[in-house]
Amino acid sequence: MEQNTRIGIWLMVAATFVFAMQDGISRHLAGEYNVWMVVMIRYWFFAAFVVWLTRRSGGLRNALRPAKPVLQIFRGALLALEICVTVLAFTLLGLVESHAVFACYPLIVAALSGPVLGEKVGWRRWAAIAVGFIGILIILKPGFGVFAPEAIVPLVGAAMFALYGLLTRYASRFDSTQISFFWTGITGAIVMTAIGAWFWEPMSGGDWIWMIVLCITGVLGHWLLIKCYEMAEASAVQPFAYLQLVFVSTLGVAVFNEVIETNVIIGAVIVVAAGVFTLQRTRKAT
Repeated sequence: MEQNTRIGIWLMVAATFVFAMQDGISRHLAGEYNVWMVVMIRYWFFAAFVVWLTRRSGGLRNALRPAKPVLQIFRGALLALEICVTVLAFTLLGLVESHAVFACYPLIVAALSGPVLGEKVGWRRWAAIAVGFIGILIILKPGFGVFAPEAIVPLVGAAMFALYGLLTRYASRFDSTQISFFWTGITGAIVMTAIGAWFWEPMSGGDWIWMIVLCITGVLGHWLLIKCYEMAEASAVQPFAYLQLVFVSTLGVAVFNEVIETNVIIGAVIVVAAGVFTLQRTRKAT
């Protein structure tokens, strides 16, 4: 497919908007029902989507024989558990503060790319990583009053997502994107069913509608991302993924009556600026 960066950017913007809506619905449902069950049902739809997509492209036989099956299973399970941690953070801290902290994951990717992938990280990126984590400290405000332990939850989610991203990059050395995507959905569905089935709760008719919308947004968001990366290089469109923080903040304030505190704004700006700089340095390094 011919590369078109402008279309790729718009697809990334659309994907971030859809994922923001998904996070808002997740926050609502996880506030009413068990997180494990909500994520489990979401993964059932996701698994069905990846099976359909893989069969449609004629790659199901190859997808069932990955070069690194243990790696694929581990990264799929890791993403599923990361989603549970992040959705839990939404219920504990709200959308705005959770996403402000979660925005540091590119910095964690850069910090871990050396020990995990053997990549060289120069002093400029290390400086950006340090500045970014100063932004995180500004958001969390440790030492000012009573520090809330739940503020660590989105940071754990960001670290898990960063490790998942690094393992996905490592897996790409052995398996195609299609194979990795297939195992992400299948492994996640199996892991979440094994856990979530024990926490089943009856849902109201209205919330089942929200659950269906949640599943649709999950599939649509991933489809938009796939098309985005087909149209443009990841390094060119990745900075626009930070728009999700803007969309989520708007949703948190308008729908969930969250308040954006000054320290969160300042910290988020620092984290995003450091993250964009790190992405640009990574692009130049490659």
